[in-house]
Amino acid sequence: MKNTRNIIGFMLVIAMTTSCKKFVDYSPKEDYQITADDYLQSQDDYQKMVVGCYSPMQWIWANRVIGDVASDNSVSGGENATDQIGFQQIDDYQITPVNSYLTEAWKSCYEGINRVNYLEENKGKLDFTGKDALYGQIYFLRAYYYFQLVRMFGDVPLFTDHRLSVADSRTLTRSPKADVYTQIETDLNNAIAVLPLTNPEKGRVTKYAAQALLGKVLLYEGKFDAAAAMLENVIAGPFDLVPNFGDIFLQTGENGPESVFEVQYSNLSPFYDWSNPGRGQGNLMVQVCGIRNLTGSSPYGQGWSSNLPTQDLANAYQAGDTRKEVTILDIEAYKAAHPEYNITYLVAPYKNTGLYDQKYLPRKGETSGQVELNYLINYRDIRFADVLLMAAEAYNRSSTPNDSKAQTYLNRVRQRAFGDNAHDITATGSALTQAIWKERRLELAMEGDRFFDLVRTGQAATTIEGFEAGKNEVFPIPQEEVDISGLTQNPGY
Repeated sequence: MKNTRNIIGFMLVIAMTTSCKKFVDYSPKEDYQITADDYLQSQDDYQKMVVGCYSPMQWIWANRVIGDVASDNSVSGGENATDQIGFQQIDDYQITPVNSYLTEAWKSCYEGINRVNYLEENKGKLDFTGKDALYGQIYFLRAYYYFQLVRMFGDVPLFTDHRLSVADSRTLTRSPKADVYTQIETDLNNAIAVLPLTNPEKGRVTKYAAQALLGKVLLYEGKFDAAAAMLENVIAGPFDLVPNFGDIFLQTGENGPESVFEVQYSNLSPFYDWSNPGRGQGNLMVQVCGIRNLTGSSPYGQGWSSNLPTQDLANAYQAGDTRKEVTILDIEAYKAAHPEYNITYLVAPYKNTGLYDQKYLPRKGETSGQVELNYLINYRDIRFADVLLMAAEAYNRSSTPNDSKAQTYLNRVRQRAFGDNAHDITATGSALTQAIWKERRLELAMEGDRFFDLVRTGQAATTIEGFEAGKNEVFPIPQEEVDISGLTQNPGY
């Protein structure tokens, strides 16, 4: 998957109009050698199109930054108040409908949905061995994109039977988020029914990945009994916690025994495109998180000093918690500990905390070509530790709570963090709920879930400075979608 180029051209919708006449008998073949009607003639065509359905997952790298910058985990950082202004707006809770990162999230997710729907339109065109499992992958992907949209924007346009065309302009309406969640569940259940448990090609969706995502979706919906049962399938699977927490985020740790699903990135692109810097095959999030103007012989590369962890996050870790050093790099402490590296750097000019996202910090030798755009580090989307903590919460909050099992799963994560049993949690009831929520922050910090966890658990208004209840649970619909498509805007924006 890492080495496969994006398949984009086949998803284009072509519309031709002139001021003088209508081309009633117009055929796209007059201008294009290959049209949608000519494609999907072989199994290989279907395989390539499925790869194209994965590609937009790479483009929504900013969603992972937003999930921490919008919370108490990190600040936007950067060169000044106008550097990556979309992140600045979100960090300051001065969010407007004109925000480049929110607009890109909307466009990329709907591009992914459009690609899936193209394959859905052509499902009956050709039969071949493995077709059902292949379609299981795209049903997972459509669910994934709709889940990103619904948790960011709430009610969103919902369509599954066709690609958007010019004719859809100003006819789309926003579907209630409950309906969107119903469709997500349907797609994931359909995927689970046909997907294999394993796939030799790294990055391809498996049954376990679909079960894990469905468990997460059910948790967001408050369906705790169903979430616990679904996540138990993954826990019974082949996954395990990596003994050394830091190994997970190294290149050598990609797609390891703790990985349930990862978004694959590569550094093979020989060209650059600053007009669409996040739409290549490299992980731009890595560049964004790097230390500005870093020099010396340390293993780290330089970056743009954004998404800086807060001191509040650093203080949340107990003494002896090995996750702190893996999650947060204190640059001055690191410099003092390694005089042999001769480190120099430019202090983050804006909102400096002195702390950097160590999990996704750029490392030398992991990029090429246009170095800023081509970091190969995968995004660890669903880890086994996340599954354990989701299951712990689901059991604790179920209609018939099973706090013993919840403690077991929670403490598996803590035992890896501390290397002993002395820090096990024995609380029950609401105290155990709070302990699980805190553990999610510590385990998954800088991985993009914190804001959404605070919103779904009702803690955002009392935890995030500037958060306005009744408004900031969702982000504004991009203004161009309001203007062009006539969509209603979220309250308060």
